[in-house]
Amino acid sequence: MGQRTLGLEPPDRSSTWRPVRSAALERLHSFLASAGGSYARRRNFDLGPGKHSNVSQLSPWVRHRILLEEDVLRAVLNKHDFDQAEKFVQEVFWRGYFKGWLEHRPDVWRNYKRDLIQQFDQLDRNAGLARRYDEAVAGRTGLGCFDFWARELTETGYLHNHARMWFASIWIYTLNLPWQLGADFFYRHLIDGDPASNTCSWRWICGLHTTGKTYLARADNIEKFTEGRFNPTGDLATTAPALEESHESQLSIPDLSVPEIEGRRVGLILTEEDCSVESLAPKPPIALLALTEATDRSLRPLGTYARQFAPIAVQDAKTRAELYFGLPVAEYDGLDWAEAVQNWVGEHNLEACVTARLPQGPVQKRLRRACSDAGIELLELTRLYDRIVWPHARRGFFGLKKEIPFILSELSLT
Repeated sequence: MGQRTLGLEPPDRSSTWRPVRSAALERLHSFLASAGGSYARRRNFDLGPGKHSNVSQLSPWVRHRILLEEDVLRAVLNKHDFDQAEKFVQEVFWRGYFKGWLEHRPDVWRNYKRDLIQQFDQLDRNAGLARRYDEAVAGRTGLGCFDFWARELTETGYLHNHARMWFASIWIYTLNLPWQLGADFFYRHLIDGDPASNTCSWRWICGLHTTGKTYLARADNIEKFTEGRFNPTGDLATTAPALEESHESQLSIPDLSVPEIEGRRVGLILTEEDCSVESLAPKPPIALLALTEATDRSLRPLGTYARQFAPIAVQDAKTRAELYFGLPVAEYDGLDWAEAVQNWVGEHNLEACVTARLPQGPVQKRLRRACSDAGIELLELTRLYDRIVWPHARRGFFGLKKEIPFILSELSLT
């Protein structure tokens, strides 16, 4: 479900999560030997903070595309046969699946945000609900495993994927709290917090993503995969009835066409959505602008680690872009993106702005509105990986899963 360099203490000593490409590559290469059978056997074990080396922990870097999915897949398949690494390869594609699924249903994201506002209003009006919510996010429910994971999330910005599933199930079915508030809690604190992966995963737990299919956290499963650290026998819900959709989503086809920019004076904008623009721009831009201020994800404040990760990631992208394009990159770390874009466009006499594709989420809304307010056209470049993967993400994951060998071939990764 949905996951710093300077000034950050690493929350997990086995993976510093410094938001720079060099740290991402270090972690990738240290994990490669385990990406085959070892990963398949041990990936579901949550051994606690500092003991997550059985999984890749690459999600914070991949989420911000400091490290590209192709980088990860190429490195793993150079080390292992596909059959050996198939389970890990599938996990890489889950992110692209959720991204593509939400691009086909943008109203799901809008409805979630609308429902979330209503849920926060309920907290203001319902003292009992507010008390249970406050206890849950503070790790004071009395459920040992749940409280531990709540504190681990806020204190490190990370949770093992299996712990995320258990936590979400307990939140919904044992604590009887609205799933939207739980998804928001994760999204605000995870350094790999991603609108698509996080929202779709919470919806999957409660039977909204795959209609009727829910996930029930079981005490014996928790005991087994935490190696006895927790055993909440008798404390958990015993059923997980599917929730009902409050809004019916409509399937739409995302525009994956490549915009025409040849012969135009364009400037390239860097955001936290894609920090590898040197592999994206089809022609040298006239100017570059890095928007480094972290975008708010909620009506509630961002967690410390989530707020610190994105700005440093964009600064690292800025440094690499300057070296690659041989151009200085203007940096803006304020709130008014429209004014910053307008001034930058005027300074360089630009005809249009170019940026990496902005998937559903707050950065998309913020930058599109800023360019509209500044009166400048915004052209979004969709990576080849997304153009190939997203069309297979219209429905369930199986539709994409069976295409993985062909997708790898199309990407020249086999």
